[in-house]
Amino acid sequence: MGVLDEGVQQWRASLARGRVIDSADLDELEEHLRDQAEDLTESGLSEDEAFLIALKRLGAADRLTAEFAREHGDRLWKHLVLAPEVETEGARAKHPLVVMIAFALFAAVAIQVGRIAAESGGGMASWFPRNVSLLVLPVLAGYLAWTRGVARARVAVLGGVVAILAVGVNVFPFDDSSSTATLVAIHLPVVLWFVVGAAYVGAEWRSSARRMDFVRFTGEWVIYVVLIALGGGVLLALTALVIAPIAPESISGLESWTLPSGGAAAVIVAAWLVEAKKSVIENIAPVLTAIFTPLFAAMLVVAAALYAVAGIGREFDRDLLTGFDVLLLVVLGLVLYGLSARPESARAGVMDVIRVVAVVAALVLDALVLGSLFGRIGELGLTPNRVAAIGLNALLIINLAVTAWLSIRLLIGHAPVSRLVRWQTSYLPVFGVWAGFVVLVVPVVFGFA
Repeated sequence: MGVLDEGVQQWRASLARGRVIDSADLDELEEHLRDQAEDLTESGLSEDEAFLIALKRLGAADRLTAEFAREHGDRLWKHLVLAPEVETEGARAKHPLVVMIAFALFAAVAIQVGRIAAESGGGMASWFPRNVSLLVLPVLAGYLAWTRGVARARVAVLGGVVAILAVGVNVFPFDDSSSTATLVAIHLPVVLWFVVGAAYVGAEWRSSARRMDFVRFTGEWVIYVVLIALGGGVLLALTALVIAPIAPESISGLESWTLPSGGAAAVIVAAWLVEAKKSVIENIAPVLTAIFTPLFAAMLVVAAALYAVAGIGREFDRDLLTGFDVLLLVVLGLVLYGLSARPESARAGVMDVIRVVAVVAALVLDALVLGSLFGRIGELGLTPNRVAAIGLNALLIINLAVTAWLSIRLLIGHAPVSRLVRWQTSYLPVFGVWAGFVVLVVPVVFGFA
């Protein structure tokens, strides 16, 4: 028995004696520990040095149980009693309600100040759509940085990134009908969401587990935002119905004040709900993934077969391209969220097969889209929209190809799911870099056209 195997056995036995982690969870922890130790030995360390460093990175037993309580929610909370300060190192007082309300109010006020300034000249100014995400998402990043106790130096770096983006998108001389201005409005929220992710993971940005935590947070945040939007829409519609008979002129004012402020506040409230009601959404999210992944897989297979036979043809315009890209991004999101909810120790099953089918069909569809894009560039030349589309689809086809390969290896038992997780979480920042390129470089290259 090697030094690493002996050390892992002793570590596993010491945790098992605590009776707070079951065998399946121990398997998952052991896989994390072995992966880190093997990476360290490949870099030149001895087995005993690699084991000690990997164990130090993984954390002490109480830290591990806290991490598992966060990830597995209701199941482990029934068996563990954790001190509040163990939940997140450096975090502040378990996300107090008053802090959330303060940040939500700040976001609501910021969006209204921007709206009023944009309408001060009569009509909506063209700069406002580009700045909507700048008025809200940095507030969410600030909220997460505050509740997680992120170091001031790191907060300053994130603030510097936001400042560069804000100066860039507002100094550029865009025309009202500029294609690059539209691209900036679409891609800037993507860049800012990576700033939010940096605030979420804090100093642990190198950890694939923490990056996957942010993927899980993103999926749950989207679910809460949709629920809040649906509830707010019903409330607004009923309010308008009641007020219309006696004050019909107030309806437009009601919408202009409540929709922007409510939407901005919902961004912060949803983040608070993800952390405060984790066990609730963790029971819903895997069910939603299990329902929609097969449906999207079936739709992708049909679409890929139809377009492979008939060809994309002349009907391939900007609207169709946008629809394709949104579809591919949704599929990628389903794959990521499905992986975040999948136990690492579980054997490959039906959902893994369905995921492979969806990824392969998406890969075929993306190849057709990319081929048609290159054909149109050869015929009509480069435009800002085509550059942004080629970059995105090229990144997607690389991601989908490697994901398909690793997923097939997972099915046949030649690769653990952790390889797939590491690939996805390591590749995600590439999308952020490309979005930043579209925001800050593409407009300059094309003269802000």
